[in-house]
Amino acid sequence: MNEKTIKESLQKGERVTLECKKAQSSVPNSVWETYSAFANTNGGLILLGVYEDTKEKDANKRFTMTGVDNAEKIQKDFWNMVNNPEKVNVNLLRDEDVEVVEIDGKKVVAINVPRADYTIRPVYINNNLIRGTFVRNHEGDYHCPEQVIRMMVRDAFQDGNDRLFLKHYTMDDIDIPTLERYRNHFKSRFPDHVFNGLDDTEFLRQLGGFTMNREEGMEGLTMAGLLMFGKGLPVRERFDNLRLDYIDKSKLIGDQRYSDRLTYDGTWENNLFNFVTMVLPKLLRDLPRPFKMEGVVRDDDTPQHKAVREAMTNAIIHADLMVDGVLKVEKYDNKFVFTNPGLLKLPVEQIYAGEETKARNQRIQNMFRMIGFGENLGSGFPLILSAWNEKHWLKPELVEQPELLQVKLVLTVETKEENPSTTQDVVKDVVKDDLINDLKDDLKELTERQRLIYDLIQSNDRITILELTKKTSASEKSIRRDIDALRQRGLLTREGGRKSGRWVVMLDNDSETKKEE
Repeated sequence: MNEKTIKESLQKGERVTLECKKAQSSVPNSVWETYSAFANTNGGLILLGVYEDTKEKDANKRFTMTGVDNAEKIQKDFWNMVNNPEKVNVNLLRDEDVEVVEIDGKKVVAINVPRADYTIRPVYINNNLIRGTFVRNHEGDYHCPEQVIRMMVRDAFQDGNDRLFLKHYTMDDIDIPTLERYRNHFKSRFPDHVFNGLDDTEFLRQLGGFTMNREEGMEGLTMAGLLMFGKGLPVRERFDNLRLDYIDKSKLIGDQRYSDRLTYDGTWENNLFNFVTMVLPKLLRDLPRPFKMEGVVRDDDTPQHKAVREAMTNAIIHADLMVDGVLKVEKYDNKFVFTNPGLLKLPVEQIYAGEETKARNQRIQNMFRMIGFGENLGSGFPLILSAWNEKHWLKPELVEQPELLQVKLVLTVETKEENPSTTQDVVKDVVKDDLINDLKDDLKELTERQRLIYDLIQSNDRITILELTKKTSASEKSIRRDIDALRQRGLLTREGGRKSGRWVVMLDNDSETKKEE
C-alpha cells in the first residue's frame, strides 16, 4: 500500500471493504470485529489514523487524515494481538499486509485483511465461536447468524455435506421407480459396467447413497441417497427446510403469474433426480437446435443446452441443503434464473476463472456426473461462460445475496445492442426484480400475526419486542419466533445494536427494496 492506492480506496468509498478508525494512540477494540467480518466476507482494508464522517456524501470531504501518535507501537501491538489465539482463532496476515504509510504528513497504519479460505472459516475473536464471529455488509460489522456459522463449519469439512448418515432411514425410504430410471440412464451410458450387476442396495452403496455407520453398527441412507432417490414423504420429513420449485414465467398472457409450475402437489416423488429430469426438458425446449448429423444420428445437443444442464446441476451440488431455503429454477422469455440456498465458498472472481473447488454435495455431484450431468475440477462455470459467449449473449451473472442466504445465476438469452446498458446493470435489474418477486411471494405465505408484526415494524423501525407483544397480545417468545421467521425469509434485517439499532424491512408498500444495490 502507498499514499496513492489508499487515496484511491478512499475515493471509491466502498464501505463494505473499507473501514476507517481514528485510533490515535492505540489499537481500538473494534478492529477485531472488523478483522473477523472482513475475513468471513470479502476481505477488506482497515485504516488506523483516518476519521470518516459517515454523514458526508462528498468523498473528497468524507475522510480526514488524523494520523496515529506512535505508528510503530500500534503496529507491534496489533501483531501481538493477532497472533494471540485467545484474541483471534487464526492469523491470516503476512508481514506485507500491515504497513505504515505517510499521507499528507500523517502516519496511517494500513491493514489488508484477505478473505479467509472456506477451509478456515469461520474466523472469530475472544475465543467465542457464536458471539465472536462477525460478517460485513454496507452498514458495517454485525454478529454472524448461527445458521451461517453452522454453514461455515460444515463447509470446512473437505468431505462435503451430503455424506451425512441418516439414522433410521433405510432402503424402505427409497422410491424404487426413481432409482430404476437412474439405473437405466447409467446402464445406457456404461452398458458393461460392473455396477449394473449389483442389487439396488449395493448399487446405491457404491454411489455413496447407502453406508455403514461403524460407530453404531448400523446401515442406512446418507443424505445424498435420500435426497436423490427418496420417497417424497421421508424427504419432506427429514429435510422440511428445503423446497423444490420450478416456475415458467415465459409467454404470459394478461395477468397470468406463470404458464407452468412444478412444486410438490402429491403427483410426484419430490426428490432431486425427479426434479432435475422433469425440469430440464422444460428449460431446454425453446433453446434453438441447429440440424446436425453425427454419422446417421442427429446430434442437436448444443453448447448452450450443455450449459443449462450444467447450471441446473451446479445449483444443486453447490447448494447448502441444510439451511432454510428454496432450490428454485425460473424460466422467462429472455432468461433463466437458478437460485440455490447457501453462500459461495469461493470469491466470485475465482469461480469465473474456473479455479478448482469442491462441491458441497460431492456424492450428489458424482451421481449426476455418472449419467453425464455436470463437469469436474472447476470447469463447469467456464463451460457456461464459453457457451453464452459463443452466441454473444449477455455475460452470465453469478450473484450472492447474503441477506437471503442464497445465490442466483442469471443466464440472459439476449445479445448486446449498439448502445446497451452494461451487462452488470442489466443483470442487476433482473436480480432486483427477482428479489422483489420472491419477497412478494414470501409476504403472501406469512401467518396473520407475522404480517401484523411486519406492518408494525414498517410503520416504526425502532419498535421494541415489548411494544410488539402489547400490540399483538402475543408472548415475547412468540414474537421472537415470528421475527426469526421474517429474517429467514429475507423480509427483515436489523441494523445496529439492541438499544440504538433499528429494523429494516426489505419490501415497502411500493414493492421496492430498501436495501441499496
